[in-house]
Amino acid sequence: MTQPTETVFTMEATPVKFGRGAAGEAGWEAARLGMRRVLLITDPQVARLPLAADITAQLRAAGLDVGVFDRSRVEPTLESLEEAVAFARDFAPDGFVSLGGGSSIDTAKVANLLLTHGGEILEYVNAPIGAGRKPPTPLRPHLAIPTTAGSGSEATTVAVLDLPELKVKTGISHRYLRPSQAIVDPELTRSAPSGVIAAAGLDVVCHAAESYLSRPYSSRPRPGSPDERPPYQGSNPVADVWSAQAIRYGGESLRRAVASEDDLEARGAMMLGATMAGVGFGSAGVHIPHACAYPIAGLKHEYRAEGYPRAFVPHGFSVIVTAPAAFRFTFDALPERHLQVAEWLSGGPLENPSPDSLPHALTDLMRDVGAPSGLSELGYSEDDLPALVAGAMKQQRLLAVAPKMPSEQELEEILRASFHNW
Repeated sequence: MTQPTETVFTMEATPVKFGRGAAGEAGWEAARLGMRRVLLITDPQVARLPLAADITAQLRAAGLDVGVFDRSRVEPTLESLEEAVAFARDFAPDGFVSLGGGSSIDTAKVANLLLTHGGEILEYVNAPIGAGRKPPTPLRPHLAIPTTAGSGSEATTVAVLDLPELKVKTGISHRYLRPSQAIVDPELTRSAPSGVIAAAGLDVVCHAAESYLSRPYSSRPRPGSPDERPPYQGSNPVADVWSAQAIRYGGESLRRAVASEDDLEARGAMMLGATMAGVGFGSAGVHIPHACAYPIAGLKHEYRAEGYPRAFVPHGFSVIVTAPAAFRFTFDALPERHLQVAEWLSGGPLENPSPDSLPHALTDLMRDVGAPSGLSELGYSEDDLPALVAGAMKQQRLLAVAPKMPSEQELEEILRASFHNW
């Protein structure tokens, strides 16, 4: 007997306040959410900016008791997250405000989760690396204020962490991790170096493309109960709208956003695109490039990217390096959709549509914004292929969303083809 397929998809979105000057309403928003004792989570770089002092002053002016944790780590590790959790338990806030890139927002998500429901971080990490424990009830209110234009974490249900001892990145995923409110203000990106904007913007493009090119939600087996429906459900008509516009923003604005910190129109478009992509992939999901990205970022920390304080592979670069080969592999499952994404990124009709149209559009964009050319530039050789394949194969919750499920051999071919994209 054939198993019935899914007939339902869900769509949830973080309320978003967008526009230049919107960050000036942070105190009002935190109070509106019912916060009285607030933990502001940020990173050392943002903490040194006048922005952090301004947000803290706003929160206090709104009558809130404010604690500040300013040691969130770019690419959070288990150790850095445990430090944030311990700080949160000592301070005992009734709400969180995160200020910074996706790492600070993710750190706030995890601190909120553990403060609310207790336990250890690895209990909640996705299986098979963790136990995949699900939080039983919603968390404390969380106001997310991004300062980069990439992760979309202000709109997602995911927190990502690096496990150096396992040489892999992984995550925690549940609908209750989604922030209660986001403030997205293009003015806040003035402090972001061009290299950070490039990596973050390529993450936007990859989020949106993977979501739009995921398997249809109606092709999955119907779950036995609503609780068994995965967070990443596959492409659906509503997620497609958010993902499509994010892809257009990437094609139209990323090059400009990288070229000038004063082009707030372009940087604003990329910020909005990041949030929109977050909503889209929060429902539809990401797949092969992100599955490969976790071992790429986790196995080696030698690459020095412009604008970052230490050597590591920024998330946007770790996902984009395999995207051309991954989408060449998935082309025959959804050819019309792949060509549509290529058109949006290229800004017009394709002269000679082919399976290479999207890979070429991506590599053109990567080259123009100064991305690494491939795995070789990130410090990898073919000797690393077995470990990269093994790490990618652990991300089954992601691979299950691909329109065409890769075997181990096919993953190896995708990775091998990604050593040199040009």
